[in-house]
Amino acid sequence: MRILLVLAHPLAESFNAAIAVEIRKALSENGHEVDFLDLYAEDFDPRLSASERRGYYDDPYDSSGVDDIARRIRTADGLFLVFPQWSFNMPAMMKGFFDRIFAPGIGFEHNPTGGLIKPALGNLDYVWAFTTTGTPWWVVNLYMGHPVRRLLKRGTRSYCPKMPGFRMVNMHGVDSSTDRQRKAHLKRVRRAVLSLK
Repeated sequence: MRILLVLAHPLAESFNAAIAVEIRKALSENGHEVDFLDLYAEDFDPRLSASERRGYYDDPYDSSGVDDIARRIRTADGLFLVFPQWSFNMPAMMKGFFDRIFAPGIGFEHNPTGGLIKPALGNLDYVWAFTTTGTPWWVVNLYMGHPVRRLLKRGTRSYCPKMPGFRMVNMHGVDSSTDRQRKAHLKRVRRAVLSLK
């Protein structure tokens, strides 16, 4: 299986980067092919350009600015996302990934009658997210209603004709976590990834 693993964190030494390393190792050990996309290291521009927005309803839509990543997501069997949750949301870099990659001709096709969009990512069997947040579990889940999980799980239905297997692995309270807690979380990540057959 080919997995597109997307990391969105500005610091190469971040705990999110360590999570991505653990995922890569576990996927490789399980015989999967990993296409690693570090959005910061590859200098991805998250801004939807004026021409991209102006031509959003053109047929065909001009996706030439992101052709390489579009090819990579079209050839993947699964999409794994690694990012921190900031202000109860995904960082701007990850949001920009969705804005520019889940675009017409890549993530969906416009419905000529003006109805619901037609999902185009039928190749994705899995969409998994691995996130960290400094906020306690009860605030994210009970008070805020876990907005990132809702957005990702429901949003993938718009782009995938068949509902991909969705999973989210979070670490809450990461800012005050101990080294032991972080190591335990990396083991949890590893177990989750090794369960993918």
